[in-house]
Amino acid sequence: MQDEDIMTGEMLVETVENQLADGNPIQVKETLMRLMMTGTPREEAIEMIACALSVEVFDVVKNGGSFDLKRYAENLSALPDMPWEFED
Repeated sequence: MQDEDIMTGEMLVETVENQLADGNPIQVKETLMRLMMTGTPREEAIEMIACALSVEVFDVVKNGGSFDLKRYAENLSALPDMPWEFED
């Protein structure tokens, strides 16, 4: 695997911003609104969402899997908790 195969944090944040602009998947916007309504600053909320996105990107790159929208939505629902941090 080469370095350019892995998305940087900046690229993940940009992808989240694009998902928000496109309204797809809708769960991204819903998660952003929920986090902001509970007092999380927008920038921090975007970074949390990018962390949830990174789980999917990592799986696609490492395991050659396909993007799992259901798991992404579940990880978004768990925010601000990040239970995947403790998985192997």
